Amino acid sequence: RVNIHEHDCVVLTADLPADGLEAGDVGTVVHIHRGGEAYEVEFMTLAGNTLAVATVLAGQCRPVSKRDVSHVRELVAA
Repeated sequence: RVNIHEHDCVVLTADLPADGLEAGDVGTVVHIHRGGEAYEVEFMTLAGNTLAVATVLAGQCRPVSKRDVSHVRELVAA
C-alpha cells in the first residue's frame, strides 16, 4: 500500500462524475479513513475556491510524483 498522509497532494486516477472531478485532478488529503482504505480529499480551483470535498478510495488516487506536470482545465458551468 502507498503511504499517503494528511495534507499530501494526490492525483485522481479515476473520474468521479458525481463530484465533477476527472482523472488527473489534484487535491489535498484532509482525512484518512480506515488506515488508508479511503481518503477525504479537498479539490480546489487555482484561485483557491473549493470545488469539492470527496471521499476517494485508495485505488482511485495516487501521490503526486516528482515527474508530474500541472495542467489546467476550465470548469463548465452547470
